[in-house]
Amino acid sequence: MSQHVRHIVMTAVVLMAAATAWSGNVTFKARLDSATLLMGKTTALHLEITQDKGARGFFPGEQLDTLNAMVEIAERPAADTTDLGNNRIQIDRDLIIQSFDSGMWIIKPIPYVVNGDTAYCNQLTLKVLPVDVSKMKDIHDIKPVEGVPFNLLDWLPDYWWLWLLGLLLIGGGIWAYHKYYKKGINPLKPLKKRLPPYEEAMINLQNLKAAQLWQRGQEKEYFTGLTDILRVYIDRRFDINAVEMTSSQIIDTLKKNDETRAVNEQLEMILEVADIVKFANARPLADDNEVAYQRAVNFVEATRPVEQPEKKEEDAK
Repeated sequence: MSQHVRHIVMTAVVLMAAATAWSGNVTFKARLDSATLLMGKTTALHLEITQDKGARGFFPGEQLDTLNAMVEIAERPAADTTDLGNNRIQIDRDLIIQSFDSGMWIIKPIPYVVNGDTAYCNQLTLKVLPVDVSKMKDIHDIKPVEGVPFNLLDWLPDYWWLWLLGLLLIGGGIWAYHKYYKKGINPLKPLKKRLPPYEEAMINLQNLKAAQLWQRGQEKEYFTGLTDILRVYIDRRFDINAVEMTSSQIIDTLKKNDETRAVNEQLEMILEVADIVKFANARPLADDNEVAYQRAVNFVEATRPVEQPEKKEEDAK
């Protein structure tokens, strides 16, 4: 190989190793703690993202537990966000990976979606070394079977009524959980008259604002509380099981309701920002927090049931 060709090859290798993916104002790069790994051990894959502070991003493969057929994700520690100034932030995300097959494995570029565009990090190579069994200590033969273990089913015919009683108790417990405790109701205490959905939602919104969660850096808890209040309100106000629905299911259901059609867009914006904060660990701006709260108030106010004149007259009497 000539000196000129060797120089070109080396330059290409260096450029590929230091490659950084760009998508608009987003920089995305990756590196390994160690490119060589003993089979079954773990190492950290460091992901570094630089983007605008107000950009919304997420990893499409967040629910996957593998990077490829040979490399698994053992743990996903929480991401760290650093303010770089000039309206820029840096997100540091680690993936703890491991492999149980020896060989040279390629980790393809990982996608990161931000504001509708997709950025990719650089490709990496992980070398997994086999375990030398001959050097391992404390290896013993498998113990022989000492005896037939006790089988609970052996005495089932004689005590079938205990099994029946246990199943009835378990079934009754599951029914009581879904009937009462899951809804926050204690059947052993006398029921208090519950406020109407509108009044309850407005009081809860005022309490959430007074808690000042996002002002103390607890944006995730803030948006969780905000969406929980709206879900309970929608459940009680429109008899829609919003507590068990996803954000998209709630929006699609309310689009068919004439009373919510005018303010459905505001609710959709609240749920969209909340999902990004809760599941993508993004940190919204202070204005985003205030706007989300005001939109929630507007939604509750706009869908407040109109009291009929006959009802007012009866209450007056």
